[in-house]
Order: sequence, then structure tokens, then C-alpha cells
Amino acid sequence: MSERLQPGDTAPDFTLPDADGNEVSLADHKGRKVIVYFYPAALTPGCTKQACDFTDNLDLLAGAGYDVIGVSPDKPEKLAKFREKEELKVTLVGDPSKAVLEAYGAFGEKKLYGKTVTGVIRSTVVVDEDGKVERALYNVKATGHVAKIIKDLGL
Repeated sequence: MSERLQPGDTAPDFTLPDADGNEVSLADHKGRKVIVYFYPAALTPGCTKQACDFTDNLDLLAGAGYDVIGVSPDKPEKLAKFREKEELKVTLVGDPSKAVLEAYGAFGEKKLYGKTVTGVIRSTVVVDEDGKVERALYNVKATGHVAKIIKDLGL
């Protein structure tokens, strides 16, 4: 099981393909705050709700200096289909190898319907302008999570 990040840790850098196959790196966002959120799978109800909530609040977040990147184990083709179907505006990147998910502590054992399974742990990590972890939230709920982040960040 991967270690969970703590506030003050250096956020692991990554470069992953987006829905169009272009490379997106955390380093590209240096000087801006980044909300990196990890979700199990595109085109599923909870993940759709969460991605739509981020899209609906993107102007508010961007206006406050935050970029948003959604990470899942999906391939770029599936991310593109997800983006088109739901008219998403957040940057979605795929991590089929799960290396970034593991580096962020967002992959491992979790409870699903009372059973212990290994998979993506729905998580959100807020990274500051210097690449340090400002907050790390694990086992978050898809519904209401974006509103909670906005409240917690005082936006």
C-alpha cells in the first residue's frame, strides 16, 4: 500500500497523457495552485458527478488561482469520450500504470460494499504554488466534495 501524503510534503511530479494524448505535467503549473483529484473510472455515476461539480465550479477555482487536474487509470480515448459526453472543462489525465496514483497514496486497499478490494481511493490533493502539499484528503465522497473543498479553501 502506498504512503499517503501529508501537508508540507513535496507533491510527486508527474507527466501523463490527457484526453487528447497531450502530455500534462504538474511542473507545467508551477506558480499556480493545483487541485489534483483521483477518481476510479470515467463514465461512472460518482465520478461523473464529481467531474461535473469541478467543471461547474472551474471559473470560481481558476479565478482564485487554482488549476484542476483529474487523474484516473483510464486511457486517453475513454477520457475523451467522458469529456465529450459530459461537456467537462477540467483537465483529465490517464494513469493506466497507476504509478502516479500510487505515488499520491490514492491506490490501495479500500472497502467497497463491505468487502476489502484493491483499487483507486477517491482522493484530492491541493498543491501550492511551490509544489508542496497544502492538503491531502483521502476516501472522499463524490457528492458534495467540491463544495466542501471550496468552503475549506475559503473561496
